[in-house]
Amino acid sequence: MSTPKDSRPLSPASLVVSAGRPAVTPDGELNPSISLNSTFHAPNAGGAGYGRYGNETWSALEEAISALEGGRTLLFGSGMAAISAVFNMLPHGAVITASKNGYSGTMSLLKKLESDGRVDVRYVDVSNTSEVLDSLPGTVLLWLESPTNPALEVADLPTIITAAKKLNCGVGVDNTFATALNQQPLAMGADISMNSVTKFLAGHSDVLLGSLSTSDGALFTRLEDQRKLGGAIAGPFEAWLALRGIRTLAIRLKQSQENALEIATRLSKHPKVSKVRYPGLPSDPHHATAKKFMKGFGAVLSFEIAGSAGDADKVCSASKLISQATSLGGVESLWERRHRWSAESPSIPENLIRLSVGIEDVEDLWADIDSALGYY
Repeated sequence: MSTPKDSRPLSPASLVVSAGRPAVTPDGELNPSISLNSTFHAPNAGGAGYGRYGNETWSALEEAISALEGGRTLLFGSGMAAISAVFNMLPHGAVITASKNGYSGTMSLLKKLESDGRVDVRYVDVSNTSEVLDSLPGTVLLWLESPTNPALEVADLPTIITAAKKLNCGVGVDNTFATALNQQPLAMGADISMNSVTKFLAGHSDVLLGSLSTSDGALFTRLEDQRKLGGAIAGPFEAWLALRGIRTLAIRLKQSQENALEIATRLSKHPKVSKVRYPGLPSDPHHATAKKFMKGFGAVLSFEIAGSAGDADKVCSASKLISQATSLGGVESLWERRHRWSAESPSIPENLIRLSVGIEDVEDLWADIDSALGYY
């Protein structure tokens, strides 16, 4: 009788296709069904019990994200719901160290918590490692976003996370821009890796979801309690759509990243563009840091036009293929002037345009961009 060979671990590109499938049975389903139940018969120990506590469709998506992130995952109704669950666990007066150029939703929440006297926040330039390390003493939670949205700054995650854990700081990383295909915060020692599943993981601009992944069993239970009691749960249909979307994550991200690098390179030479922010460019100040631990540089870039905020608005309005919209990570390319939103960080230039690069033909995208830049 032959001994079967040990199977080698699957690559992330295979995991996104295979994880979260039902158990193999004769004539069994290949894909999980949508579980549309709020109520269940009296459970055995460990059963869901009630629709706010668990759902089979959630579980399938959580399993797929867990396979990528390397820790157990909880699904939430949105990315902000997931972030709020983390911040809500903190004791009154806790010190949070966070990026000064982070996602505007996160920044708005932090400022609200500050004004309510719930927390103290130290805002730092996450790309300045010395500044981040100096802020750590007394910090209860270090909330890192890398690359940052929309400044595209890159934190030296391995160095910073290691230093933070030596000081017993909790560490959470918003992994939305990079995804676990490009970096794995939990493997670097972070306590939490957060994703706005709405973006690259789902990938089709049709759901709102968020996730938290952790390798810490006790922390997982605390976060699960936040979801149960806070009620920020996901809809089964949205979870099913996101699971279908995650199947193509690897090929979508590969194409989008290739497009992003080509477009960033061309924008850097365009006479109407004064600055391009994309860590994939060798000339970018964050390129060397990102190259140390990131497997790819993502599909979002920002650039500043050689003109005013009004000129930037004209550019965004002039495109025919790229949509002017305030999300990212979908198969379609989207752009906007970020400071059209009052909640944007004051350190972000008024004439900065964030571009989420999709999977369209790169020459079609460039023709659209070049034409739009001619409108001012």
